[in-house]
Amino acid sequence: SCEFEQMEMEFFCEPGTDDEWMSYWCDARMSWWQQFANDPSKFRLRPHEPDELAHYAKGCFDIEYDYPWGWGELEGIANRTDYDLKKHAQYSGAKLEYFDPQQQKKFVPYVIEPAAGATRGVLVYLLDAYHEETVEGAKGPETRVVMRFHPQLAPIKVAVLPLVKKNEMPEKAREVVQAFLARGIAASYDEQHAIGRRYRRHDEIGTPWCLTIDGQTMEDGSITLRDRDTMEQRRISIDDAVDEIQRLLAAG
Repeated sequence: SCEFEQMEMEFFCEPGTDDEWMSYWCDARMSWWQQFANDPSKFRLRPHEPDELAHYAKGCFDIEYDYPWGWGELEGIANRTDYDLKKHAQYSGAKLEYFDPQQQKKFVPYVIEPAAGATRGVLVYLLDAYHEETVEGAKGPETRVVMRFHPQLAPIKVAVLPLVKKNEMPEKAREVVQAFLARGIAASYDEQHAIGRRYRRHDEIGTPWCLTIDGQTMEDGSITLRDRDTMEQRRISIDDAVDEIQRLLAAG
């Protein structure tokens, strides 16, 4: 069976402020998941019914995703009150009170616990990114498969493609790749197959942008920048390529 990997946080707060912090973390966690999604409407926040609550929990919300088989849990956010710390103190003998120097008082903190499955999150973004559309190909209509990852999640940010494997184009393309890597941007060099097939391959990988080195590049220093989602192409200066991709990444 698949090993379950969990991302979990314990947020400690003063009793009486727990409802406010519970609301804060529900909003913050929902916003975090939605910011990387193509379709934020597929996420929802569902409060637990009283019969679903653990005996120690004051309240609990699930962030759910609309999977192909229906709504299911992605992350749980629970107000565990002071149950964990008091139980630990009871059996360990350790004092787990916090002294607030401003209010000059001690209290056992309440715990707000967001907990999410890491691999479940990967599945959600794979489902969110997967897209099929019909486009006109060389031999008529064909299906284009695109992984529309948010640029921050795409494993490769930019692919650099020499149009042909001659006329110093591969060497120039490799120089551009190294310029990206030197700036910490994940870049890939790809010279196999026709340029159209390489575009499709990187659509399926989810690479947001492709840069093509061609004959005109060798003449005037311009290159073709292709957008994954729109398939639009425009010429930019090869000297501006790294800055332009960095700008697009920052824009999200």
